[in-house]
Amino acid sequence: MAPLVSIIVPVYNIKKYLRRCADSLIGQDYENLEILFIDDGSTDGSESILDEYQRQDPRVRVIHQENAGVSASRNRGLDLARGEYIQFADSDDWLPVDATRQLVSAAQEQSCDLVIADFYRVAGSRMSQKGDIDEDEVMTRMEFAAHMIENPADFYYGVLWNKLFRRSIIERYHLRMDDEISWCEDFLFNLEYIRYAESFYAIQTPVYYYFKRKNSLVSQGASLSNTIRMKITVFDYYSAFYRDVYEDSYEDVKGKVRYFLLSAARDGFVMPTLPVGRKKTDPELSEQTQKVLHEKGGLWADLYDSRRLLEEHLCPGEEEDPLTPEENALLLLFERVRRYEGQREIAEILGLTVSRTARALGRLKRGDYIEIRTDTDGVILVELLEKGQVYAEQAGGALKIFRAVCFRDLSDEDVKTFSALTDRMRGSVRGELTRKE
Repeated sequence: MAPLVSIIVPVYNIKKYLRRCADSLIGQDYENLEILFIDDGSTDGSESILDEYQRQDPRVRVIHQENAGVSASRNRGLDLARGEYIQFADSDDWLPVDATRQLVSAAQEQSCDLVIADFYRVAGSRMSQKGDIDEDEVMTRMEFAAHMIENPADFYYGVLWNKLFRRSIIERYHLRMDDEISWCEDFLFNLEYIRYAESFYAIQTPVYYYFKRKNSLVSQGASLSNTIRMKITVFDYYSAFYRDVYEDSYEDVKGKVRYFLLSAARDGFVMPTLPVGRKKTDPELSEQTQKVLHEKGGLWADLYDSRRLLEEHLCPGEEEDPLTPEENALLLLFERVRRYEGQREIAEILGLTVSRTARALGRLKRGDYIEIRTDTDGVILVELLEKGQVYAEQAGGALKIFRAVCFRDLSDEDVKTFSALTDRMRGSVRGELTRKE
């Protein structure tokens, strides 16, 4: 008889998409399933839909619990699962009809501990296939880790839902999600599983439709301090993982491990680009602004990275009128540069539209965070008020912590090499943009 597969699905207030997911699971052409829906305290009617499916199909098991988060929900599913294999799904996504059969067939035919597969990324009406490994043979742990280190931040390796796990390994070592963190917790689970798995196989058949949407189940907010703590945890674990896998050969891959730590800590080294549709006649950054930016240590890229960091991680505080990430980013900028040729210049530095910049500036001014004056030549002069200075210092302190993480355990020579490389990248990108203009 075909082995039982347990599919674990956390659910929280996802009524709009839930039936699509549930129907795709029930409709699998591999029938020996148990489908564990963990209702994490839904209040939008999702809970009633789940109960309906449980009444209609004996393979469906619904567990209602108080809201505890996606990791706790997955752990509850693992505690209750009875299958030989474990499969995961998110409740706003769906599966092709042959997904489970493809995964189980590969696991059995290749006698492997982990099957990883391609998936579809769905964005509106567009759909693209994503994958990374093209090899058609069973891999050892070191061979699989060698693939992963080339592109470690790829969803392909980090997520749970394009993989098939052996429950015996999960239970033998009591592997669970870390419910203390909400960033890369699935990646950490995968790394822990890989430590104990011995054989790996990749299939190029997509087994999942990943539907990216805002405010999804996995997009849970965290305070900036908690985000820093979570990232440090992931960095330490990632480094330790490769030390264990490569043992005496770790020196051969140390540079790639450090590159992941640096790029992930800074959310990737992404240079600021000019706005889409920029015309040749649009004004450049003023000479004065460029001079200040470069004199203060090449902050051009740092300012852009700061905006990215704030947008993704800086959550509103407890005050009644919290600032948006854009407003926090502006305060951080104003702490360093006070003089601008106009609002367009400010917008270009932070990658915002002029209208969004104007709205953010207006709100900061009305809230007594900044004071703005315009001289007779149209030059904007910005002064940080006491409240704005406090917020700017908080954001700047968070960035200093991130930079400390980036360069922790690096030698002076490593730091010099990285600094020289980033300076060259900045120059190359800026040179190319100037050439195209």
